[in-house]
Amino acid sequence: MEFSEVVRRRRMVRDYDPDRPVPPEVRDRLLEHAIRAPSAGFSQGWAFLVLETAAERAAFWTATTGPGTPDGWLTRMRRAPLLVVPFSHKAAYLDRYAEPDKGWTDRDESRWPVPYWDVDTGMASLMMLLTAVDEGLGACFFGVPPERVDALREAFGVPADHRPVGVLSIGYPGTEDRRSPSLRRGRRGTGEVVHRGRW
Repeated sequence: MEFSEVVRRRRMVRDYDPDRPVPPEVRDRLLEHAIRAPSAGFSQGWAFLVLETAAERAAFWTATTGPGTPDGWLTRMRRAPLLVVPFSHKAAYLDRYAEPDKGWTDRDESRWPVPYWDVDTGMASLMMLLTAVDEGLGACFFGVPPERVDALREAFGVPADHRPVGVLSIGYPGTEDRRSPSLRRGRRGTGEVVHRGRW
């Protein structure tokens, strides 16, 4: 698929065919493309928790959702045969920029204008979203509720210094996908968001 077509087709898919697993070679391409994302100082302060088996996915949903009957959104999302949880690792960046070639002598976080560990992990996530489109898959990026992050860490043995920036559900699109009602707002055009020369 041409890159422009991949970008045009990229959207969040919220229903999956539970009977069509993601082929291992496709899963591997998703992850290989993720690590091609840029990272400040080539710090590569990301990690990816891959959940494929029914037991792994069930443990994820148990850790990150509340009790009771799932709503329609959750019912459809639980059908995804592949979940990837991207984690950012701030210490990798603070350590990298304290190395001699970067010119800083300490790990002072105040030098960072934004948390690039989260930014770069988000870019790695976008690489997976685009790769999913190119492979004929659907994918959705969504968040872990803050009050559920500790349960997620405990369920999968995630170190405390790794923070989930979101979750990618990935699979072949199902027949009950629901487009977000937010799309009715319309996409802002370049004329609204681009400022040439000055604001």
